[in-house]
Amino acid sequence: MDVPVPPSGLDSLSRQVRRELELLDYPRRPWVTPRKSRSGATIYDVIIVGGGQSGLTTAFGLSRERVGSVLVVDQNELDHAGPWLNFARMRTLRTPKYLTGPDLGVPSLTPRAYYEAQFGDGSWEALGLIPKELWARYLAWYRVTLGIPVEPETRVGAVEWDEAERCFVVPCEGRAGPRSLLARRVVLATGIDGSGEWRVPAAVKDALPEHLYSHTRDAIDFEALRGRRVAVLGAGASAFDNAATALEHGAAEVRLLFRRQKLVNVNAYRWAEFVGFLKHHADLPDAEKWRFILQILRMGQLPPADTLARAQQQPGFFLHAGSGFQSLRAREDAVEIVTSSGVITADFVIVATGFVTDLAARPELARVEQHIARWADRYEPPAEEQSEDLLRHPYLGPGFEFTERSPGEAPYLNYLYNYTFGGLLSMGFGGASISGLKYSAARLVSGITRSLFVEDSAAHYQSLRTFEEAEFQ
Repeated sequence: MDVPVPPSGLDSLSRQVRRELELLDYPRRPWVTPRKSRSGATIYDVIIVGGGQSGLTTAFGLSRERVGSVLVVDQNELDHAGPWLNFARMRTLRTPKYLTGPDLGVPSLTPRAYYEAQFGDGSWEALGLIPKELWARYLAWYRVTLGIPVEPETRVGAVEWDEAERCFVVPCEGRAGPRSLLARRVVLATGIDGSGEWRVPAAVKDALPEHLYSHTRDAIDFEALRGRRVAVLGAGASAFDNAATALEHGAAEVRLLFRRQKLVNVNAYRWAEFVGFLKHHADLPDAEKWRFILQILRMGQLPPADTLARAQQQPGFFLHAGSGFQSLRAREDAVEIVTSSGVITADFVIVATGFVTDLAARPELARVEQHIARWADRYEPPAEEQSEDLLRHPYLGPGFEFTERSPGEAPYLNYLYNYTFGGLLSMGFGGASISGLKYSAARLVSGITRSLFVEDSAAHYQSLRTFEEAEFQ
């Protein structure tokens, strides 16, 4: 979607942000003691892996709490983190425009202030949902205004703990080649698939050659689908986004196949947008956490009304309810899809089955995931509430930290934080969720500062004992 860029009032707004932060500047004294390794290398207080909305908000929150040695690394180009300018094919955000979160309570940092500074008074009221390109520009402005240090085009490998240095070794591959960074704490803010991966079901992958299918996460050549028949497997929002995009690029027809007998039209996420759930899901007993999240998942994902309308306005769009795919096979350059309601023939398949939770699939966790506790290690759900996917979710501590599977074997996991969608069961709408960012970021930042202070409490006590700054002579 082409979002016009008007003459900017953002310079004035950026100055206002800095003024408001100055007014809120208490306590201002740095308190985390800088550390270096025995070889003299810098040991960061915190390295954040992922420079999208969650990573940037975490970095800002830490800076407000005077944690000064923080670095954000991201595998994408600068200001291209997250889905918005990459594989997202929606036109707007799904969440309501009045959301807050990255601002952390600073009015001039809100999306509304950003929008009105450019488009003027009254423009916000006329806006429907926030265009995804505008959200990406907002995050770029946010980064620059706050001076958040981001190292782009840097991919992180397998993190491991160095007991002698009491820090993590974070291997990185970037424009300058391979190197290792050191950090006392590491936050994984790697998005919706950050506790697993986007995965094509084996029934598709094993049956079809690669040129006949793509996942919605892939860079699909939609121009190549002009005049062709397309089948989309799945009925979530991204399924409809990709169906509409294919038709807008001239596909002859798109048939969207899904198991349910009708589309989900009740959005459980809208129910969840209240203080009690957003702020305090993480405070519930395990059994309560389990049943809330299981119910939300069972209610299913729906396409927003405008997303559905975008697809349905195309004459070549067809919905096939009650048509979960059972098997696929290639016949020359076509695909036969056997569903529970019949056989569909297509020239290309778009897989919209989402991602799977699987910590073993994450390259950052390759050296530690065998020690990480999952829900399967801590909780046995009733027979009527079984969910293999939820049992694979990491069992997180109260500040988004990983916990060890067996007590005593990997206590350093308390210094490694999972701020991804994989924290859904333990923490509610936290990492990778704009809806929960307002509360989850504060909880994460508080967990990190608590951890740093407790670890250094002896040094702080000694500092108190030797404190001699006289108030008067």
